[in-house]
Amino acid sequence: MEFQENKSLKELNTFGIECQAKYFIEIKKESDLLQLYNEKLFQSEKKLVLGGGSNILLTKKFDGLIIKNSIKGYETIFEDDNFLELKIGAGENWHELVMMCVEKNWGGIENLSLIPGNAGTAPMQNIGAYGVEIKETFKSLEAFEISTGKIKTFNNEDCNFGYRESIFKNEKKNQYIILSISLILDKNPKINLEYGDIKQTLSNKNIIHPTIKDISNAIIEIRQRKLPDPNKIGNSGSFFKNPIIPAEKLNILKKKFPKIVYYPVGENKIKIAAGWLIDKAGWKGKTFNNYGVHKNQALVLVNYGGAKGKEIFDLSEKIINDIELKFSITLEREVNII
Repeated sequence: MEFQENKSLKELNTFGIECQAKYFIEIKKESDLLQLYNEKLFQSEKKLVLGGGSNILLTKKFDGLIIKNSIKGYETIFEDDNFLELKIGAGENWHELVMMCVEKNWGGIENLSLIPGNAGTAPMQNIGAYGVEIKETFKSLEAFEISTGKIKTFNNEDCNFGYRESIFKNEKKNQYIILSISLILDKNPKINLEYGDIKQTLSNKNIIHPTIKDISNAIIEIRQRKLPDPNKIGNSGSFFKNPIIPAEKLNILKKKFPKIVYYPVGENKIKIAAGWLIDKAGWKGKTFNNYGVHKNQALVLVNYGGAKGKEIFDLSEKIINDIELKFSITLEREVNII
């Protein structure tokens, strides 16, 4: 196998941060990984698996082995008149997967249009947007156990999905390399219009009976309006999670901030819009040399070109501290810090 040394990762992370890996290798099929397992570098170096590079912030040189997961391919496992099970290689681009499903009228993930990253990363953080999370269509995944070289299957329950969470971000973090995921898709799609922005966008186009393609197009339009294109401005999408607080705490906050934006998420639990908190605290649109907070979406931290990962991390730390001071709410980063 051919390892690269001191590999630049600038083109492999959507923040566009210049950073190097001590060692780097790309795997394109399962057999590559089985071969890699027997290599001395794999056994001796610390390891980091890189997918689409859309949910990481690189703050320093990675003193180990970066494994770029480029395993691709699609396979229909089961199909009847109502549903199909689709197996997807972990290296497939997520948005391209969504577009393929939309074109075939396979429903379930259209609300997750234009989310950056690859398929293998999606269950790791239980990606979600506009009223939908991947756990709703997810059936299982196959993963390579780094310590043993064995391939294991995780079903939906095994993954311990939570809000932007899974077992692979917690107790099994850095222990597996995801090879493929399997989704159950609906051949008679049910439309999800839970978020008002979708309804308004469709209404503006006089669409009364939307298809999943209409939903996808509306969400793409909304995201392009609110979020910067990582091909033009370095970013990783939403940098922070929306915090969840007890309902009684919301009542206290509403007395001081009557316009606070929130959503009920279960009995006595409330999700607060982190973007609203950051905007209200005065951070939205602020720039610091060549990085800052995006002007249209306060959840997004951006690299205008040449910023260091440590600078963006320090900015996130200042925002977290300020939100804690002003609202007594602790923000959590959604992005993985390397």
